[in-house]
Amino acid sequence: QMRIVESGGGSVQPGGSLTLSCAAPGFSQGSYAIAWFRQAPGKERVGVSCLNSGSGAMYYADSAEGRFTISKHSAQNTVFLQMNRVLPEDSGVYYCAADRATDTCALGPISAYEYWGQGTQVTVSS
Repeated sequence: QMRIVESGGGSVQPGGSLTLSCAAPGFSQGSYAIAWFRQAPGKERVGVSCLNSGSGAMYYADSAEGRFTISKHSAQNTVFLQMNRVLPEDSGVYYCAADRATDTCALGPISAYEYWGQGTQVTVSS
């Protein structure tokens, strides 16, 4: 069982920036697909960005491309999501998910990921 802990959520104005963190001791023990998902009220959980801790492959949803950056700090067993030029539609609960994967990752389906954090709330509002 892998314990994942997200942090960094909060309230931010449109156009601002926020950095989310996803920490799990097991990230350094093998190759994992690690993804960020967003769930807005009344909507499905959707993939935002992902990376593979072994190969470094990373992907972004169209809505995140050019504004968000996913990265990892191996020594800290942490994956970050840097969110820039945020929009109101970026609001929601952000979940970090992980699963063992050799060289790639995916933005869905959610069933592809075995381990999930509890989520961190992001609110973009003026």
